Amino acid sequence: MRTSIIVILILVSANCFGQNFMKRIGERLQFGVKGGANYSNYTNADFSTSAITGFHAGAVVTFRFTDKFFAQEEFLFSTQGAKVKSDLGDTNIKTNYLTVPFLLKYRTNLGIYIEAGTQTGILLSEDHGNLPVTHFAKKLDMGLAAGIGFQSQSGFGVGARYVAGLSGVGDFETSGVNTNFHNSLVQASVFYLF
Repeated sequence: MRTSIIVILILVSANCFGQNFMKRIGERLQFGVKGGANYSNYTNADFSTSAITGFHAGAVVTFRFTDKFFAQEEFLFSTQGAKVKSDLGDTNIKTNYLTVPFLLKYRTNLGIYIEAGTQTGILLSEDHGNLPVTHFAKKLDMGLAAGIGFQSQSGFGVGARYVAGLSGVGDFETSGVNTNFHNSLVQASVFYLF
């Protein structure tokens, strides 16, 4: 009898603790949507390039540690690439990624924030125009991200971010071309956290 009472008390305590823990986690989570413009190019390339414009859109999840410190993860569809100038003429290289930035964010009482972290990109599709290659870009792209912006108390915000690629983009073999060039991306965004 005594053992049964102890087991029941432990189960009730664990259930209450679990509910309170999940409630506290839920109070610290925010979900939202985000979209905006991309301005992308390649760095470290030994061929001539110029920037092209694209867009990004997707979902945001934020976890609040304190009133000023946050962790933020995003799941974005992002169009990137560059205009490549060659003997065959100018070609727009367009690569579509699922990007997953993971950022630490500091927000002041005025709503101004700074953020920094990593970004992983998974190649979804590519269009390499008239370039004589079968595949242009690698399936995985890694980068570092940093940004600044403003978020109101209502959850609406605007921001700008730079993403510097760390991994080589090229997934082709052509004589005389270094395939270890990197993505370079500037983003301007609007977002809303519910």
